[in-house]
Amino acid sequence: MEQFTVRILGCGSALPTLRHYPSSQVVELREKQFMIDCGEGTQIQLRRLHIHFSRIIAVFISHLHGDHCFGLPGMLSTFGMTGRTAPLHLYAPSSFEPILQQTLDFFCQGLGFEVIFHGLDTTQQKVIYEDRSLTVETIPLQHRVECCGFLFREKQTLPHIRRDMIDFYHIPISQINNIKNGADWITPDGDIIPNDRLTSPATPARSYAYCSDTRYIKSLSKQVQGVNTLYHESTYLAKDADRAKLYWHSTSEQAAKVAHDAKVGKLLLGHYSARYNNEEQLLKEAQAIFPNAILSQEGMVIDV
Repeated sequence: MEQFTVRILGCGSALPTLRHYPSSQVVELREKQFMIDCGEGTQIQLRRLHIHFSRIIAVFISHLHGDHCFGLPGMLSTFGMTGRTAPLHLYAPSSFEPILQQTLDFFCQGLGFEVIFHGLDTTQQKVIYEDRSLTVETIPLQHRVECCGFLFREKQTLPHIRRDMIDFYHIPISQINNIKNGADWITPDGDIIPNDRLTSPATPARSYAYCSDTRYIKSLSKQVQGVNTLYHESTYLAKDADRAKLYWHSTSEQAAKVAHDAKVGKLLLGHYSARYNNEEQLLKEAQAIFPNAILSQEGMVIDV
């Protein structure tokens, strides 16, 4: 099975602390790397975690609060200084385009590579990226500014060939792709060997949903139904639910409710408020509703 991982670069919220970097993650599938959000210090984390600058092909920005995008100017500049030539695709709310252009013109002249901007309508659930391996679609969220999450879906692979059957029936290599795509095999004597004897079921496709800053949305569970791994912000404890409502954030209990209702495989908590010195409280509250919840931490690698 091909690697499908999420690496945590930062999982803190807006107020800087000595314990956490602001939001940023790198998703990797089949040797392609995608960055989600780019808080201040992200490029330092790339260095620290030995993630090659040149391998990131796209950056997805959920919304335009600084703890999710202040790291972009420095990172783009560094990419240029280290000799990047491949285009970098940047997906962000459409209102970011003039700000990005001013930043590039003022700080990043002569980058040596093209930054290709893709404006997002954060109110629509829509596929915004697709290649042979996966699709990425937006997840509309509700925050103080326009905001969306991102859903990474692996494309379904073909069934597995049964090597013992291929050898038994002396099927030539030239026919293997046809069989993977559903063809039966006809022996030289005219016998038809059905496809299901020659193959085993394909490995189920995997999915990862990133739900950035948002207040609790009961209907969100429908949009992330059945994903293997869900990241949902969990800024506050239940006792601080009034603050969560005031600032359009979620509690760890609310994140767990989304995970429970969506029947996801596992829940990843993050975006912790600086008011808490121990996130275990957040984890305990979440696990009371959804037991397979874990705390994100810098440097952690999650197998989707």
